[in-house]
Amino acid sequence: METMVAQLCDVQHHYGKNQVLKSISVDIAQGVLTGIIGPDGVGKSTLLGLLAGVKRLQHGTITVFDEDITDKHARSKLCQRVAYMPQGLGKNLYPSLSIYDNLSFFATLFSHSKQFREQRITQLLAATGLTPFSDRPVAKLSGGMKQKLGLCCALIHDPDLLILDEPTTGVDPLSRRQFWHLLTQLRELRPTMSVIVATAYMEEAQQFDWLAMVNGGSIIATGQPQTLLADTKAASLDTAFIRLLGMEGHTHYQAPASAAHRPVSHDIVIKAENLTRSFNGFVAVDNVSFDIHRGEIFGFLGSNGCGKTTTMKMLTGLLPASNGQAHLFGKPINVKDINSRRRIGYMSQNFSLYDELSVRQNLQLHGRVFGLHGQQLADAIAHVVQLMGLEAAYRQRARELPLGIRQRLSLAVAVIHSPDMLILDEPTSGVDPVARDHFWSLLLMLSRDKGVTIFVSTHYMNEALRCDRLSLMHAGKVLEQGTPQQLIDRYHCQSLEQAFICVLEKNHPSDTSKNWTLSSSSSKTATQPHSPLNVRRTVAYAYRESRELLREPLRLLFALIAPLFLLIVLGYGISFDVEDLHYAVLDRNQSPASREYLQQFSASRYFLEQAALTNYQELEQRLASGDLIFAIEIPPDFGRQLDMQLQPSIGIWINGSLPFHAERTRNFITAIHNQYALDLLNEQATSDTSPAYRFEVRFRYNQAMSSIYAIVPAVIAVLMTLIPAMLTAVAVVREKELGSITNFYTTPTNRLEFLLGKQLPYVLVGLINYVSLLLLARYYFAVPFKGEMLTVLLAGLIYAWTASALGLLISAFVRTQIAALFAAMIITMIPSINFSGMIKPVSSLEGAAATFGTSFPAGYLMNITVGCFTKGLQFMDLWKDFIIITLFFVVFTVASLLSLQKQEP
Repeated sequence: METMVAQLCDVQHHYGKNQVLKSISVDIAQGVLTGIIGPDGVGKSTLLGLLAGVKRLQHGTITVFDEDITDKHARSKLCQRVAYMPQGLGKNLYPSLSIYDNLSFFATLFSHSKQFREQRITQLLAATGLTPFSDRPVAKLSGGMKQKLGLCCALIHDPDLLILDEPTTGVDPLSRRQFWHLLTQLRELRPTMSVIVATAYMEEAQQFDWLAMVNGGSIIATGQPQTLLADTKAASLDTAFIRLLGMEGHTHYQAPASAAHRPVSHDIVIKAENLTRSFNGFVAVDNVSFDIHRGEIFGFLGSNGCGKTTTMKMLTGLLPASNGQAHLFGKPINVKDINSRRRIGYMSQNFSLYDELSVRQNLQLHGRVFGLHGQQLADAIAHVVQLMGLEAAYRQRARELPLGIRQRLSLAVAVIHSPDMLILDEPTSGVDPVARDHFWSLLLMLSRDKGVTIFVSTHYMNEALRCDRLSLMHAGKVLEQGTPQQLIDRYHCQSLEQAFICVLEKNHPSDTSKNWTLSSSSSKTATQPHSPLNVRRTVAYAYRESRELLREPLRLLFALIAPLFLLIVLGYGISFDVEDLHYAVLDRNQSPASREYLQQFSASRYFLEQAALTNYQELEQRLASGDLIFAIEIPPDFGRQLDMQLQPSIGIWINGSLPFHAERTRNFITAIHNQYALDLLNEQATSDTSPAYRFEVRFRYNQAMSSIYAIVPAVIAVLMTLIPAMLTAVAVVREKELGSITNFYTTPTNRLEFLLGKQLPYVLVGLINYVSLLLLARYYFAVPFKGEMLTVLLAGLIYAWTASALGLLISAFVRTQIAALFAAMIITMIPSINFSGMIKPVSSLEGAAATFGTSFPAGYLMNITVGCFTKGLQFMDLWKDFIIITLFFVVFTVASLLSLQKQEP
């Protein structure tokens, strides 16, 4: 009886209202190379994600190695036996790490011994030809090298089941051949290892042992490739797939267009002469020369990273050339020549339209950019919608479209202004065969019927055969040019793919070596006992996050410098001191008594007298303009009423637009007035009527009532909440956006190890920030420090963990880095300033404000920093605050653990 590696029964999966898998039931045999093929958006990636345990099963049952995939303990065991390589070039890799560091990181996650780790890494690097580049960062690798490294990382723990989601999509023929050569060797060494692959290349699928064809969320056919070809009476899997879909009977399907080539025109549209482009000493394009004629389909074929995209960007004016010349429509390329640029339609390698806009809105936006308006724009949109078959998707948002429809939308945007030339950078990468055929039918129509010149790069050989002429490129140089048949005949090959490889073998024999070997592993690590915290995995994630932080100098600079800058700004900017308040006098008495009264104000350090007022109109105007904070009006009979021991009325006009300052100003004015009245009473009183008492107010801890002594220590608490939380808030969500979160899903790493590893670098940064802020407060602002340094440092260490734990909590439940930053800023800034006690004591708050004040950690750190700086408090005076801050850390960490899931929904 055949052993099954995986069994699926009635598996269904929804994304909102969209059902992508409909009752999938299939058994996959062990030791078999299984292929999953089908159009875009039919659920292939979802199916593989469910098998790998990356996605949460919604309905049905899945067993892998007889383990129920819904059981978390079973998934933990399966991590050691299953490897998953997600779709996308280097999607599971870390750009800031080198090739060797990536492999070492993955080996550490699987708890390999040092001996096995070194042996396995050396073996895989040699097998893939990556040994000479082991120190190169992933960000500088070509697409083919990224895929080979991604496979190495998946193989690092010697799995029994290897799941590959379109591993060679967007990879050149040579890299694809090398990739499958390595996989063939691996299967020869491990005959019992099972491999499940989703691919868009039907020529690859032909070599698989068993296939499952998927369409519309259902499996439409299964069996060996030869059986499927026989059943459909097809010569190729492309044709077999299309016949199984029943597409030939539909009028909207067009069979692949004829490859008949267009005679070469003498009218040159693009001419490149010795075109060169360097990036920091690296030559990406090296003396490239070619001509493209009007109405021609000119194909760029080359290995990943060979300079095709860079060349196209120079020809569109997006990048300046370092050397050489390029002419467009007979004129040198000039980025300021708007008229020439309007004659070009450009479609980038990656989808570059607006996801949140509908098809209609994207077309309207780009039409207006090219100067189309009114009926002209409406006619152009109607034409391209009908031309590209976008009627059904007209009101759908771009993010909801399958990849094939997205590419049609991108082409529609590129041609909406009826350009004379199209520049298309790998326009069908990852698109299913039916969509590719339809796309090329459109291109051939534009070229043959409309006379549009098309410059296109591709990795698909059947597409390259449809080009009028080709340029083969590698390592920044053009190696060969000619028609597809000329290239095939020149190198005496049977196919264009063979000709491409022959060209590379002739010009770069070292890059095409087939002498790779992969030996069997000898000392696989024993299964590690289960523990809640594996220190090595935690340290590995901390190291990786540290490298990510160091990779972005501006981010690191922000992390270290921004808190100091903000403390200086807020230390001076937030002040409750009321000094040098501008005032003016409208003295209608002009007597010695009025001058004596007004002298009390002019002699005070709180007030600064301005030019005298002459009337009410001027008083109103100067108050309204902000020239004055308040004005004093002395009545005409002020002196006479004092002599008669009456109570004259003095007018005080205060600018109340800033209530806090107005209230403080009124208090000072009242104090001066009362002191004057008391002194006047003492002068007029006899010994029998002297005042019965005199009171004095004395301030403790801050006798000078200087705001800076209170504000600066308080702002330290605010910044220690804001900065670490903002930095950490993007730590997890960045992995979600980039796709590397898959490594957390598919490795034995548990949630605590992952979160603590992410947190450690930011705790260190937070502690550095805290010490820097303390030094700035003490020596720049000269705030006296009266407490214990050990106490305040311990508080900073605990609070760095607490604030970064809050950032992790935010990062665990948001989906984008922008959302994480906004959430961190809003959640930390408002409670830290308004409800922490910096402006108003927490004990005086009521209702919701009191709840905010007591349920947010900033106020407790503020008690410690202000207490240590100004009051000389010690640990025993503040131990309750320490306990509460620690409890906040525990609560935030537990909430993060509960919010972070080990599977995608």
